[in-house]
Amino acid sequence: MLALARKAGKVVAGGDGCEKAIRDGKALLVFLASDASANTQKKFRDKTSFYDVPLAEMFTKDEISRIGLENRAVAAILDENFAKKMNQMIGTLKSDL
Repeated sequence: MLALARKAGKVVAGGDGCEKAIRDGKALLVFLASDASANTQKKFRDKTSFYDVPLAEMFTKDEISRIGLENRAVAAILDENFAKKMNQMIGTLKSDL
């Protein structure tokens, strides 16, 4: 689903782009790599909490990179429908554990 959103142009990746999307109210869901640096993790946990944006910490940098976003620790979903569907999928994954 993340790769599909990227192909549709509804994903921003990288620290600067994601920060701007969060501040501008465009980010509807943020994926943070579980192996991101401690500084990056703190920054995006704080930003998403302050701006009330859902945060998912379930992928590694390598997994985010597989969709064509090389060496990125954070990606933001900009489309409401993609964000809703991914939130549903994340909820299902978490309840299965």
